[in-house]
Amino acid sequence: MLSLSFVACDDELSGLQPFSQGNPETFFTSLANFQTGVDGAYAQIRNYYANPGSGYQGIPDILSDNVVLVQTGRRSNELYYDYRYEANNAGALVLYWSEAYEAVNAANLVIGQIDNLADSPEKDNILGQALAIRAFAHFDLVRLYAQIPTQSGGANSSLGVVYVKVEDGDTGDPFAQPARETVGSNYTEIIGDLEAAAGLVADENGEGRIDRDGVYGILSRVYLYNGEYQKAIDAANQVSTPLAAGADLLDVYEDTTNDGIVFELAIDTGVETGSDDVPAAGNNVGVLYSQSNATSTISEYAVEFEFFNSIDANDLRLPVIQFVGTNQDNDYNAVRKFLGEAGQVNGRLDIKAVRAAEVLLNKAEAQFELGQEGAALTTLDQLRAQRFTTFTGGETGQALEDAIQFNRRVELCFEGHRFFDLKRRGEAIQRSNNGDIIDGSGTPPEILTLPAGDDRFQFPIPQDEINANPNMEQNDGY
Repeated sequence: MLSLSFVACDDELSGLQPFSQGNPETFFTSLANFQTGVDGAYAQIRNYYANPGSGYQGIPDILSDNVVLVQTGRRSNELYYDYRYEANNAGALVLYWSEAYEAVNAANLVIGQIDNLADSPEKDNILGQALAIRAFAHFDLVRLYAQIPTQSGGANSSLGVVYVKVEDGDTGDPFAQPARETVGSNYTEIIGDLEAAAGLVADENGEGRIDRDGVYGILSRVYLYNGEYQKAIDAANQVSTPLAAGADLLDVYEDTTNDGIVFELAIDTGVETGSDDVPAAGNNVGVLYSQSNATSTISEYAVEFEFFNSIDANDLRLPVIQFVGTNQDNDYNAVRKFLGEAGQVNGRLDIKAVRAAEVLLNKAEAQFELGQEGAALTTLDQLRAQRFTTFTGGETGQALEDAIQFNRRVELCFEGHRFFDLKRRGEAIQRSNNGDIIDGSGTPPEILTLPAGDDRFQFPIPQDEINANPNMEQNDGY
């Protein structure tokens, strides 16, 4: 069965012994082997986040109102841009499902054998990472293939996904045919794993791995999605990673610095290859936005015209978001984020999975939802002080909520948030009728509006999964 097959780590783990080829009970006998198992789980998450064809880092923005399809590109991912995905489609639809469950299975192999280790802080740290990975992958599955708790009044009782867990000493049943659980049940399990991980994981685990700040950063997001606003604030307050200064943002997106990074999926830390010298293959996350080379910028998607023009000239994020790309004598608002490391245009960069800026915005939104407008404004201004040369501020009521959401859109654009932010807030996707060329002319989107509550806010369960498991129920509309 596609989602629950016995998978431990990816074939790309060159330099590491793939423990799926042996008996987990005999493989997991040392801290080094347990870390290898955890690193295999990280590799599976990286596979679906950084896939150069349909990476989870980019498709949620392509589904939203942040970008417009460029007609002189390859028209990649147009199926998703036009909301024409069906259960038989491949690409992102199957990639996310299969790779996320492979990450879950790899984490479960570690969790199931963890008592092979003697009690120690190192054992706790391994278990904490594995629990966090299991929760993170399930969260990615349920927010895409199911509703989000704050999306509608009945979301918690609607169909979620299968939450795959193992008991001590267990390796899972590859022939199981489980039914989907509810969204509410999924979030209970996700939060349970993350809260357990928070008490186990080390304060620091190095680049490319989840540590204490990473767990609490993820929790701040999950609590926000779950409508647990005070807990979102409390989790955000546990994150000690400082914001990146506005002047340093370009360095962040060229991988010169890790300022403001709470958790990233790193391409060249040795997590996958055992060497700091060899980058992981296939991490060209920026390829979704452009196929740039040394002489031209072949944009796949450009920054949407009205969105770009809504960003203030005093906003230090502007040159990180956009540059003028030229192809076939046309200029475009090309996407600057994830273009490449300094001097490169290959799109190969670390994936910024959780940043301190998002954690702060999670906190500001949660404070506003609880009626704590003064605190929300103060939190928002902590971000704006690092993002604008000058700003006015002082908003209240609806203007404050709009400012929080607008800054969230600008800060997190092209990082896989916009589709989910609109979805969880029960809002429609409303694109402008402007085209792809830099002055707003050119070809506008085929579909301008995805109404709030539309079935297409939930991806269909892949048809292969439906065929393999008679207990697996398809989403409405497919």
